[in-house]
Amino acid sequence: PFLAGEWSEVVDAWQIENWEGYRDVSRLGRKTRIGGKQRESLWSIFEQLRAGLAERKAVTWSGVFGRLAAHYGATEKRPFDFAVVDEAQDISVAEARFLAALVSHRPDGLFFAGDLGQRIFQQPFSWKSLGIDVRGRSHTLRINYRTSHQIRAQADRLLPPNISDVDGNAESRRGTISVFNGPAPEICTFDTATEESEAVGHWLADRLKEGCQPHEVGLFVRTGEQLKRARAAIKIAGASGVELSDKVEAEAGKVAISTMHLAKGLEFRAVAVMACDDEVLPLQERIETVADESDLEEVYNTERHLLYVACTRARDRLLITGVDPASEFLDDLAR
Repeated sequence: PFLAGEWSEVVDAWQIENWEGYRDVSRLGRKTRIGGKQRESLWSIFEQLRAGLAERKAVTWSGVFGRLAAHYGATEKRPFDFAVVDEAQDISVAEARFLAALVSHRPDGLFFAGDLGQRIFQQPFSWKSLGIDVRGRSHTLRINYRTSHQIRAQADRLLPPNISDVDGNAESRRGTISVFNGPAPEICTFDTATEESEAVGHWLADRLKEGCQPHEVGLFVRTGEQLKRARAAIKIAGASGVELSDKVEAEAGKVAISTMHLAKGLEFRAVAVMACDDEVLPLQERIETVADESDLEEVYNTERHLLYVACTRARDRLLITGVDPASEFLDDLAR
């Protein structure tokens, strides 16, 4: 796990091509310290990997963006004058470098919209080091039009009141308001997964009776292994479901089911977040693959962000369930 992370988050991300580059890279976001001799040994492995890719004429996604950045950095011709980037908290090093090169001829060429509390994909890194400096030029939006006050306030308990990025930009969640109220979120735990699915099924049936259309309801779980619990709930409710993927979107007349990662950017009137069990959230598999204890903080942070993302997909009604022993995150939600 450490070796794979070092490749994807340092060598490939920053498109390091030689030993000198790896020797001098700051490794921001990688908390396991390594000495000079260790770096030499690691670079011998990465050098072979780079050679293997070149021999097969294969290019990683970071390599694609690296080539694009190099191209636009060497020409005055640009296809665009401005770029608007949504979900900016999850762009990668290579993507950020490409965007910086794309509109480098304009100091106001980039507009970013994002939420540090929803970072679930990327390790933190310094934008400033890539020529993107938003210090003193950013604003925090404090009016929430999408989620009820009750859901937003409870979901915010998963996150610290202030979040900072690597460059020192701070984002405060204090002072945020929602423009409408709604019922308080419900948090329930059960003895068995069967009991959980039955309860969620009845809750879902009640939402449909109240006038929610099936496609206005979403059911989310941490991984694909828990999807069967969501399927069982939909069956009990007497509804039809559609499992979302990179290629499958929500359908009219069907309740949406997906993992939390795919919930990003979606909106529903009612949401049930299921299977919030101990060892499922945070995911035990991620914890077990941590190479250094100091990296646990990053795992816990992104797992919290995942639950936050899932909960805030709901506009009016939110149900959060799990099987005892439940996720420790539910204690924070209920406090």
